[in-house]
Amino acid sequence: MITHIDHLVLTVADIESSVRFYRRVLFMEELTFGNGRKAVTFGNQKINFQLLGQEPRNKARVGSGDLCLVTDRTLNDVISHLAREKVEIVEGPVQKSGAVGDIESIYFLDPDENLIELCVYK
Repeated sequence: MITHIDHLVLTVADIESSVRFYRRVLFMEELTFGNGRKAVTFGNQKINFQLLGQEPRNKARVGSGDLCLVTDRTLNDVISHLAREKVEIVEGPVQKSGAVGDIESIYFLDPDENLIELCVYK
């Protein structure tokens, strides 16, 4: 029935700040779509950004997101990059379980305190 995730939506306090963070820290591409909305893309997926109350049917709060993203870099390379970008790692590297096997992960927060997990499969 379900084949993959198409997109996720994060509720943020400042869309432009979020776009800059995801472009700078995670090398995602900026996308503008339908009526000037903003997103970032990576591969065949995207993360849409919305302001609190922008989508009445969504009861999400700013900073309530928790994402796990797979990287093609080594965690040591990612840790070095995050240090250069002055992004604090809040946990890791730690061993976890991913969707298709064992992973090693690090965690950090975006500008709205959404929890971002970057992982590599073993």
